Amino acid sequence: MTPAVEQTPRTALPWTRLAVFGALVLLCYAPILRRLAVQWMNDPDVGHGFFVPLVSGYIIWQRRDQLRMLEPRPNPWGLVVVAWGGLQMMVGVLGSDLFTSRTAFIITIIGIVLTLGGTPFIRKLTFPLFLLFLMVPIPTVLFNELTFPLQMLASRLAAAALGVLGIPVLRDGNILELPNGRLSVVEACSGIRSLLSLTFLSLVYGYFFEKKTWVRVALFLATIPVAILANGSRVTVTGILYEIRPDLADGFFHESTGLVIFFVAAVILFAFHQVLIRSSRLLAARG
Repeated sequence: MTPAVEQTPRTALPWTRLAVFGALVLLCYAPILRRLAVQWMNDPDVGHGFFVPLVSGYIIWQRRDQLRMLEPRPNPWGLVVVAWGGLQMMVGVLGSDLFTSRTAFIITIIGIVLTLGGTPFIRKLTFPLFLLFLMVPIPTVLFNELTFPLQMLASRLAAAALGVLGIPVLRDGNILELPNGRLSVVEACSGIRSLLSLTFLSLVYGYFFEKKTWVRVALFLATIPVAILANGSRVTVTGILYEIRPDLADGFFHESTGLVIFFVAAVILFAFHQVLIRSSRLLAARG
C-alpha cells in the first residue's frame, strides 16, 4: 500500500472581515484616492501610479496559496497602526499636505493586515505593501530639490555631447545657446519622470526575473545613472532636432523622443541585468 502523503492544512482567510475593513477604508479615503487618481491622469511625472496597485495586487494574488498555508495570528498592535494611519490622514488633510494624507492610506492597509493576519502575513506581503508607496507622488519640496540639479546635469551632458558632435553650443545654467536659437532645459526635461518610472520598473523587473537580493539592489541603484544618461541623451537629441528644424524640437517630435529614450533606458537596464548575471556566473565558476 502507498503511504498517505501528509498535506499541510490550508487556513481559511478571514474574507468577511477583510471585506468589511476594506470597504470602511475605501469609504474613509475616497476623496484622497480620487484626487490621487486625477493627478495620475493629468501629471505625466506620476503616470506610472496607475500600474502600482495593479502590480501589487497581482503579486498578492500570486501568493494566495502561500497565504492560505499561513495561520492567522491577529495582532492587536495592528489597531495602533490603523489609528496612526487615521491620525496621519487627519493631520495631512488639515495641513493640506497631500503626501502625508496619501501615505496614511498605505499605513492603514498595513495596520489592517497586521491586525487580521499578524506578523506572518506582514512578512509574506512586505514587498507588495512597500511597492504601494511608489504610487504616491513625492513631496513637492523634495521634488523641487531634485528637479533643479537634474536640469543642470542634463544641460551639462547635452552641451558636452553637442560639442563632440560639432554643434557650437554655449551653456548658461540650464540655457543652451545654439546657432539657430536658444534651447531651455525646463523642469519637464529634468528627467525626474524617467527616474521615478525606472525606479518602479527596476523593482518590478527584479522581483519577477531575479532571485538574488544583491542583483535586485544593483538594478535598483542603476536606475539613477541610467535615468541621468537617458535624459541627457534626450536633451542632446532635442538640440540636434532644433538645429535641423526648430519646430521639430517641440510638440509631437519632442514627446516622441521622450518615449524612445525611456525605452532605450529600459533596454540598458535589462542589458545591465544580463551583465550582472554573467559576472555572477564567472565569479562562481572561478570560486
